[in-house]
Amino acid sequence: MGSVRKASAWLGLVDDNDDERYYDDDYSEGTEQPGDAWVTDPRVKVASDVAEEKGRRIGTVTPDSFRDARAIGELFREGVPVIVNLTAMEASDAKRVIDFAAGLTFGLRGTIERVANRVFVLTPSNTEIVSGEPAARREDGFFNQS
Repeated sequence: MGSVRKASAWLGLVDDNDDERYYDDDYSEGTEQPGDAWVTDPRVKVASDVAEEKGRRIGTVTPDSFRDARAIGELFREGVPVIVNLTAMEASDAKRVIDFAAGLTFGLRGTIERVANRVFVLTPSNTEIVSGEPAARREDGFFNQS
């Protein structure tokens, strides 16, 4: 397509039928399955697959209502630590979600900890939370020269 024809097509003076020559009649939409990943090298794995194999996943859920508590339960039952952000909820619904999460962690022998105001982390029994306590408060701190 010449530059004058391109300019005319851009201005809408002529029809731009240049795309028709690239259309493949054998192509059909919807042949791929939703879980298919398009990978050119079989040694390459999608990050989520690798994380799932090694157990290095963390779920985050920001529920809008108590109905979203199911997502928390499903992730936690799979052994995935879940960060629950309740800042978008009403106080009464947030209390119900925390009651549900407390029962869930108790039943599956996990733990629940408050991370920030209305943000909690639920950890399964096989997960340990390492405290990031500042060195100034620890007795074996880096700058403790006594």
